Amino acid sequence: MPSLDAANLHAYWSPTFLGANAFIVLNLLGALLLGMLVGYERTFRGRAAGMRTYGLVCMTSAGLTVLVGLPSYWYGGHSSVAGGDPTRVIQGVVTGIGFLGAGVIMKDGFRISGLTTAASIWTSAAIGIMLGVGFYPAAILLAVVCALSMEWIRTLERWLPAHPILNVTLVFREGFTPSENALCEVASAQGYEISLDTLGISQRLGQNEWHFNAVGTNNQRGVSTSTLARALAALDGVVSYSIAANKG
Repeated sequence: MPSLDAANLHAYWSPTFLGANAFIVLNLLGALLLGMLVGYERTFRGRAAGMRTYGLVCMTSAGLTVLVGLPSYWYGGHSSVAGGDPTRVIQGVVTGIGFLGAGVIMKDGFRISGLTTAASIWTSAAIGIMLGVGFYPAAILLAVVCALSMEWIRTLERWLPAHPILNVTLVFREGFTPSENALCEVASAQGYEISLDTLGISQRLGQNEWHFNAVGTNNQRGVSTSTLARALAALDGVVSYSIAANKG
């Protein structure tokens, strides 16, 4: 660390040092905008992680990557560090984003949400890293493709044949023993198949609770979730229920 004399302090205001700072600032602003671009789709969908989260992740990733590439400007150009290893910084960024991504993934029974958000946050970090090492066109392209794909692929998924999955919880009256066959018959009549390998049974205050996934047998039949809910609610012994779709 250099001493804080007049000569060393003057180095912080030299044209070359100010130019390096301007270069870093431009990278940070570009990363912030690209991160916000990716995060807008999540904000539009009402997710907890939105434009601010994505912008901060992308900007920080870019800042750290640029910083390690300019060791000659550290401490006003008086650094004794010969050079940094950008790959270590990238490894640290990816590890940190892994913890952040894990925090947005929520699991409630068989229902899992936040996977798309976690993946796109990871992409936002990659965009920042690419900006930091100077691959500007590639970073811009990745940001645009990521933002568009999260919306277009959602539309494509709805258009292509698929088997929708619903997470169902049924609570039966105290002392009642439900029948798997009756449950499967009701679901089948509504265009769904009970995935028995996901069936979990628990008991609370004498009431049996069944948790399972209902898989649509044909997405073109157009059976609504509310129709299935009414059919399950009419089952003998059911006192309450909950039905939710998996969300990314």
